[in-house]
Amino acid sequence: MSLSENLSLLEVEENATNRILPPIPAKRYFTIGEVGDLCLVKPHVLRYWEQEFNQLKPQKRRGNRRYYQHHEVLLIRRIRELLYNEGFTIHGAKNRLEELEAQWQIRTELEAVLTILAGSKSKAQ
Repeated sequence: MSLSENLSLLEVEENATNRILPPIPAKRYFTIGEVGDLCLVKPHVLRYWEQEFNQLKPQKRRGNRRYYQHHEVLLIRRIRELLYNEGFTIHGAKNRLEELEAQWQIRTELEAVLTILAGSKSKAQ
């Protein structure tokens, strides 16, 4: 699992300043304008962040229009929190997201091992 797919778990851990952000509607895709409104970030900033953060890859359709998914909106909120609230630089935020991604990969691998061990234990009994 990638970091952007697991950010929904981090949504619960948002700090008090992010609680003023509007709730994310139950939609599959969001335009850049909608994401800007949901994350309180201007569209030109979102386009810049796409260049800087490899994890942020919205789908592009007709006329090169960007369509973001729910997990990408959560990622943008996390990037915003790191940059604006926690005082990270772009480079520091990239490093922090990479650390989180590595932690999620380790966790996923450990959960897979536990599942295998639990399955082999139940077969042995």
